[in-house]
Amino acid sequence: MPLFTGTQQQYYNNSWTQTGNGSTTAYTLPFSPKPASVSDFRVFFDEVEQSPALYDATAYNSTTGVITFDAAPANGVVILFEQVNFDESLGNYQYIKIDDIINNFIINYIGEDKIIPKIKRTDVAFHIQRGIQELNYDTLRSEKSQEIEIPPALKMKLPHDYVNYVKLTWKDTSGVERIIYPARKTSNPTALLQDADFDYQFDSNNELLEAYESDTWDTFKSQGDQNESETDTNQNAVDQVLADGRRYGIEPEMAQGNGTFFIDNTRGYIHFSSDLNGKTVTLKYISDGLAVEGDMLIHKLAEEAIYKYTAWAILSARSLVPEYIVARFKKEKFAATRRAKIRLSNLKSEELIQVLRNKSKVIKS
Repeated sequence: MPLFTGTQQQYYNNSWTQTGNGSTTAYTLPFSPKPASVSDFRVFFDEVEQSPALYDATAYNSTTGVITFDAAPANGVVILFEQVNFDESLGNYQYIKIDDIINNFIINYIGEDKIIPKIKRTDVAFHIQRGIQELNYDTLRSEKSQEIEIPPALKMKLPHDYVNYVKLTWKDTSGVERIIYPARKTSNPTALLQDADFDYQFDSNNELLEAYESDTWDTFKSQGDQNESETDTNQNAVDQVLADGRRYGIEPEMAQGNGTFFIDNTRGYIHFSSDLNGKTVTLKYISDGLAVEGDMLIHKLAEEAIYKYTAWAILSARSLVPEYIVARFKKEKFAATRRAKIRLSNLKSEELIQVLRNKSKVIKS
């Protein structure tokens, strides 16, 4: 824990120190952005962490960043404020930055008496970024997530870096995720406006007028809670609800009461059934890894795969390169990608054994 003695208001990474004078109780934290609550920072007196009782929620003003102690720290005591939510890049050692990937590739593959005699750095960067995209789709740990509470509109915006979804779930009262399955028999089509004679309506530019929402989606979201009809077996409507791929000719994806969704890729929204209104929903999705600069990282277990992909991509795009050279690097690229996928799958023998023990259970009739 770095401390500074005899000096006022000095910074070190996410820490700030102040020397007590025996009379001052209020201190202004200079962190930017300011901590939102007392849980976002810690306080030490001479390297000893102090109890939050000294600076409870009422003693900290998140607007001004002023913290007020119950009693003034003694004269000469070194007070250290440490910002807990400071970005410490935890776990980032397992990744390698794209700039390092580019530099390493140029050193190992480009130059006299090497497989690629000469190429521009921008070309190398292009092929490496394409490799990151391809690896993110099915090899790297590229799954991202967003959690929101479903509003009455029953719609969720697609993330800006969304490529495809992995799964959607909603949280029950125990914190367990319940999988939501797609509704394959509905959508939100483009609804054209018509007049009383059912003719299309046009604007002043002679372009078709469209409705904000389609009748199909409006009818779908106005349906009652399916769970209510399924739990009341005295209602005649329950037979109709259960007949659609549930009781008669049962379809597994329909044999559940977790709600449904469909994705409107044109407008960029996910639409949910009405029984998910107000529930906390989590979207787990795939990104290409290039939308945010900080996401452009490669796991070290897949580092060799990106080198092999880049070499193959460059050689296959060049003329006068012998076909056997291209075929060789294509084979090496495939092997390196497969090895990276196995490594990143993170299979543990003890965990597999524990799961497979379930296969030995005797099912009594």
